Amino acid sequence: MSKSILMVVTTASELKGGHETGLWLSEFGEAYAKFKEFGYSITVVSPNGGDVPIDPNSLGDDVPQEILDTKQYLKGTQPIDDIGDGSEFDAVFLPGGHGTVIDFPENRKLQNLLRDMYEANKVVASVCHGPAGLVGVTLSDGKPLVKGKTVTAFTDAEESEMGLDETVPFLLESKLLELGANFKADGNWSDHVEADGHLVTGQNPQSTESVAKEVVRQLNN
Repeated sequence: MSKSILMVVTTASELKGGHETGLWLSEFGEAYAKFKEFGYSITVVSPNGGDVPIDPNSLGDDVPQEILDTKQYLKGTQPIDDIGDGSEFDAVFLPGGHGTVIDFPENRKLQNLLRDMYEANKVVASVCHGPAGLVGVTLSDGKPLVKGKTVTAFTDAEESEMGLDETVPFLLESKLLELGANFKADGNWSDHVEADGHLVTGQNPQSTESVAKEVVRQLNN
């Protein structure tokens, strides 16, 4: 029986000061292509539904056509509120892009969905800024989902190198540490993945395919 994946993407298009942002396309496209390769069923949802803004910086001339082709799946997305408790899915995947730090952390539906899927032993995966979706999640015992878990995400050093450390509402590495996570960082732009049980996180865009492969490994075991 085919596995079923829920992909949750941002619909936020701006940081403060009008800095244009959105979804980082390769973080969606590389994972989507990997899941399709294994015949998984994929559902794409977003906080507001509708068309997903794509960070223009993720659309350079070097982006493979296979990744560009996945833009079609970002048109007319379902609102996340249309999804139930996630019981019909085997895994959830949160790609990043700076838009996620705007519309993921306070989204109650996303928080509840991630809690329910995590507690049901479903694979919960995210990459780069996608772990912004984890920061507001509290488990049924009242503890933050990430407390005591080994995770990674876009690092403070990477944010500083991009010159956006003063533009984002919070630094993701710092926020995860504040919540009690065991945060592991590798060098800037390194392919780096952490898997703490069925919680899988990747550091940056370079880590997307490795995160997707870990999701596949866990689902196919």
